[in-house]
Amino acid sequence: MSWKKRVLQVIWLLAGIGTIVLLGAAMQKKSQRKCEDVQIEIAGAEHHMFIDEKDVLQLVNARGPVKGLPVSAVNLRQLETGMEKNPWVKNAELYFDNGQVLQVKIEEREPVARVFTAQGSSFYLDSGGLRLPLSEKMSARVPVFTGFPSDKAKLSKPDSALLEDVVKLSRYIVADSFWMAHVSQVDITPHATFELIPAIGDHIVALGDAEEIDSKFSRLYTFYKKAWLQQGMNKYEKVDVQYANQVVAVKRGTAKKLVDSAAAAKAIESLLKGTAVADSSTVVVAAPPAKDSAVVKKMAAPVVKQPVKEKTISKTNAPLNNKQNNKTLSKQQSVKSGKKTKPAAKTNKPKAVMQKK
Repeated sequence: MSWKKRVLQVIWLLAGIGTIVLLGAAMQKKSQRKCEDVQIEIAGAEHHMFIDEKDVLQLVNARGPVKGLPVSAVNLRQLETGMEKNPWVKNAELYFDNGQVLQVKIEEREPVARVFTAQGSSFYLDSGGLRLPLSEKMSARVPVFTGFPSDKAKLSKPDSALLEDVVKLSRYIVADSFWMAHVSQVDITPHATFELIPAIGDHIVALGDAEEIDSKFSRLYTFYKKAWLQQGMNKYEKVDVQYANQVVAVKRGTAKKLVDSAAAAKAIESLLKGTAVADSSTVVVAAPPAKDSAVVKKMAAPVVKQPVKEKTISKTNAPLNNKQNNKTLSKQQSVKSGKKTKPAAKTNKPKAVMQKK
């Protein structure tokens, strides 16, 4: 029995060695074969093709044409690393099939938002918060965010948190077809909050931060259904949903009245104090300006009219004789006609004569 076991062991050993030799020969023969073709498959982005087969083929042939080269001469790992350096390539996989065809599978990054910074630059954001450059081939139909405070590559902690909120809010809008069609633009305020500008209606929606987005949009949708059916959306100029369990709607013109009343109160107070108060909306002048200064008056100080005194008519006594009356009449006529009248000649009165003694 012992020699039989030994024979079997030798047979299995020889079979294993033979198999290894055959595999090595087959692999060597296969590696000597040349690449027959290149097939490319792009996945990930359903509606956006910022990288096409032509671009991928250029990346594959960056170090020279691959087609026609021996399979052993193609460094697949190096090609994958080079292709993943492209900002639009999320993942790349390359391998040869049994027909010596190079299979290239690309997962493209999909943008979820387009951001405009306060400095004027623009870029895309993918679902992971990675910045993507603009493409000359096409533009993505994604929510637009304006007023981002920084365009630096390395963001500060507040700006990085704000960018995460942008991705969070944009992904929610993209996932809902109604909000995707309704939201035209999202403004980022200096307080790192969001204001929606809808495509229908002339109003602004104050959304606040990116917390509890589902609840905020649910309240806004309920308000839309009631407002559109009852009064229409043109009656309101601002809708605020950032507070829990409530919707604050401001009617059109109400905010302007509040601003005007506040400006009027400041104007009255400044007039009482006798000082000039200037703000961005109204300039009130309480004292006359200097000769060299130019002051634009939008609301002048009220003018207090002095009471008009009634003229008293002096009563003249009737003349005692006709001579006095004639003189007065002649003077009045001369004044009216504008001619000067010569005074009457003086008559010498007889002097009293003393009798001689």
